[in-house]
Order: sequence, then structure tokens, then C-alpha cells
Amino acid sequence: MSEISRRSLLAGAAATAGLAAVGAARTPARAAAKARVPVTRSQERVVIIGSGFGGGVTALRFAQAGVPCLVLERGIWWRTGPNAETFPHAASPDKRMFWLGSTPQIFGISADPFEHYTGLLEQVAGNGMDMIVAAGVGGGSLVYQGMTLQPTRDAFNANLPEQLDYTRMDQVYYPRVAQMLQIETAPDELINSPTYQPARVFAKDVQRAGHPLSKIPMPIDWDYALRELKGEMKPSYTNGDCALGVNNGGKHSVDVTYIAAAQATGLVTVATQHNVTDVAMTSDGRWEIHVDRIGTDGTVLEKKIITAKALVMAAGTAGTTRLLMRAAAKGQIPDMPDGLGTGWGSNGDRIYVWTDLEDDFGDPQGGPVVYGSLEWDDPNTANTVIQASLPPTGGDIRSTMIVGYGVSKGRGRFVYDSGKDDAVLQWPKGADDTIYKRINERITKIAGSLSVLTDTTGAYPSTWHPLGGAPMGTVCDLSGRVQGHRGLYVLDGALIPGTTAACNPSMTIAAIAERATDDIVAHDAGTVF
Repeated sequence: MSEISRRSLLAGAAATAGLAAVGAARTPARAAAKARVPVTRSQERVVIIGSGFGGGVTALRFAQAGVPCLVLERGIWWRTGPNAETFPHAASPDKRMFWLGSTPQIFGISADPFEHYTGLLEQVAGNGMDMIVAAGVGGGSLVYQGMTLQPTRDAFNANLPEQLDYTRMDQVYYPRVAQMLQIETAPDELINSPTYQPARVFAKDVQRAGHPLSKIPMPIDWDYALRELKGEMKPSYTNGDCALGVNNGGKHSVDVTYIAAAQATGLVTVATQHNVTDVAMTSDGRWEIHVDRIGTDGTVLEKKIITAKALVMAAGTAGTTRLLMRAAAKGQIPDMPDGLGTGWGSNGDRIYVWTDLEDDFGDPQGGPVVYGSLEWDDPNTANTVIQASLPPTGGDIRSTMIVGYGVSKGRGRFVYDSGKDDAVLQWPKGADDTIYKRINERITKIAGSLSVLTDTTGAYPSTWHPLGGAPMGTVCDLSGRVQGHRGLYVLDGALIPGTTAACNPSMTIAAIAERATDDIVAHDAGTVF
């Protein structure tokens, strides 16, 4: 195999593992053919756009306070269980992998588009950096690896507003999230099993390089993986076929934790295949949400106009920021804060395929993540390096994934493009070079001299961890209230100013949403809504 084709293969393997960009085009939902689309109107007390960490936390805590909520989710339910075939397989992609209008690249080769489907992943194109976002009940928790990390006090305070009060976050809100997600580290019995050779090699090489090593807390019931070892269900964890969702279950994603608990109150309705196209403020100060109810092929079946006393934007950094900027640019929400669209960061993502000429990683590889190396002493350059499994490839390519992320100081911004009627991310070239350099130094030392590292982020500049766009302190207060706009809240990654301090964003987004909903329930429920 030539070096060029080998590198294409490895980069493609990273893409199918859910760790590099997939090409996509932003396409509107298709109107129902030869049929008039009905338009309906309704009123709600609270509407939440999005069902990921921010939306899930909000739905549960509002409902527990007696506040009924309607959750709008553009994607579908992805229900799992032993031996299920709910999620697509990374090694054999199909229409379930991609959101409407996607054009994937698999193994470095452009493929014809799959038929339109309300699938899992969408690439939101920017200038200089793309964002990979998820669709479905549970949002990004459906496809994230699951690393559940809490920043140190120093890193938190250096990169997020100190007024959030780290002591209370540490004592109340981070533990609350950990309990909801039932986080635990992988048992040694699993780590010592044959397919977890890459985790053992990574641990050995981290220690040889003189870097710290620790197990990574994950929202996983590892008994499912142990049952796979015993042949009680087909592999999902133990062969690394979990980058696009875990078919067997056992992963405590938002749909089976926060959303399930919210629905159990009887006060939360989750409306799937409800794609929000616009938001606006009415003349009497309420919130108007324009929604396309779509089929799984994207056909518009019904147009809805929903009016609410309170609107919670939890559509993810890309979704929330773009909806609000479009509304501001078109005068649908007047007097939005000038900082809207700013404070965007990549969380310092850097993703490599690691080919080791000395140690054989094997195929298949157990996953998703077992160990990490946390270099957190300096809050300004704090970073984390982890090893993640490749999906089964059908042949041993002596490669696995090695991933770094850290304190991202670079900032981009969204700019509204009237021709596209969309806000487009503008990312300065080299904005994250400082943290990238440190991550690359560490990964190179860990991999050793007999390894080849393929930088997929360099080939496909993208992030799975976009943050900012409506940041606290600039657009919102610390509880997500949009300045000057009663009843409008941002409670997702858009609220976070660019970095979660060398940690995956999920735990911090959820913990800040927990803090915010405590405040909103105490001061706004019954008055604002």
C-alpha cells in the first residue's frame, strides 16, 4: 500500500470512528410533494429547543418544580437494548449516520449521498473550522465517547467567571451530574481482556514518557461490556463499535437519564422530528417558535407556530447561536446584545491516528475510553490526552486513536450572511496553536519514536466540542438569562466562553445548567413564566 493511500485509509478510519470531520451540506427540509402543508398554532408555558445536556437538565428541574415544558427535538429517538441494531456501524455507514443532506467521506473517498434521513451527525461548515453536531433525543450524549471530567478549581476560575462559585459547583452541582449519569471507571477484568490491548499499550507508554495516568470516569454500566465478554450479547463495547452510539445499551446518555426522569413527572412532552426554523419575540413580549414537523426523509408534514411565556435555547452552540443571530439580523428579536456570536472556542480538540510499529494494537479494539493523561498543573495550558478505540476494520492496521484537548485561548465569532440567511463561524488561522503545540509535544512523546501520527484535525479542521456564541457575562447572565429579554434563556454550550478548562464540555454544561435552573426556578417561575 502506498503512503498516500495508507494515510487516506487511516484518516478515513478516524472519520468513521466519529473523530474527524464528515462532509455535509446545510439543506432545508423538503416540503411535502403535491400536498398542502397544514399550519397549526398552539401555546405553551415553556418551550425548550434541544434535548441534550442543557435541555435535559432544564426539562427535569423545571418539571420537578411543577412547570410543564415542551421539548422540541429535530431528530428521532434512538432506543437501545441488548443485541439491538438501532445505531449504524462505523465500518459500514448507512443513512442513519448522517443528518439530512449529508455527503460523507469514507476512507478518504467521497461517497454518493445516502438518501435523506434524520440521522445522527451534521457538519456545520465555517470559515477555518467546522463543527460536528448531533441530532436525536439526547443530543451529543448519543455519540460522545463519554469522558466525564470536572475541571480543577484553578483551571475553572482562570477560564470561567469566578462568580459561578467553584466551591458550590464542586460540592453541589458537579456531584449532582455525576449521580445522574452514574459515572464509573472501567474494571480491571475488562481492561485485561484481549481486545483492550490498545488501552494497556497507552498506559505503558504514558508512564514510560513520565506523564500522569488515570482511569477516566464514564457514564457506562460496565457490566454490559463484561456480559459481552461472556458471550451473553454481541459485541458493542468490546469491539469498539460504539463511536456512533452503543447498540447494547448501558450508556447513561441524556435520553435515558435526564429526559426519562423528566417525562416520568408527567409534565414534559418531547416532540421529535420538530425542526425549529425561526424564533421571534411577539409584540406583547412572548416568544414565538416556528417549527417544521418533518418525516424521516426531511419532508415537511406540518408547520407549527408555538407561542410561549419562556423560551430556553438548548440547541447546542451551533443551533442556538445561529437561530438567535438570524432572529436578530431580521429584526425578529430586537435589541439583542452586541456580543451575540462572539466568544466561540474549539475546546482545543486535536485528534490523531496513532500507528505503532513496535506494539500491535490489534483488531478489534475494546472501547470507548479507559485511560487518560491529565496535565492540569498550569491552568493556562492544562490539557488531557486519551486513547480511544477504532471501530472494527476487518484487518489489523496497527493503529488506534489518540486524542488531546485543552484550554483553548483562541476565539472566533459568527457573522450573519444575508445571502445564506445563516450565521457562519469565522475562525482565525492559528488561533489555538499554543495549546495544539503542547498537546502535540505530549502525544509525540507518549507515542514514541517508532510510531507514525496522522493529524486528522490538521487535515479536517473541526471540533466535536464547540463552545460559545452567546457567552455568559457578554450576552447572558450566569444563569443564562439573555440580557434585556425577559423569558429568553440560553442553557447549553453556547453559554460557555470557549473552553471547559481541559475537560470534555458535557459535565460542565450540565453542572452550569443545574446551577442555572436552581436560580431560575427560585426567581422566575411563577413571575416570568
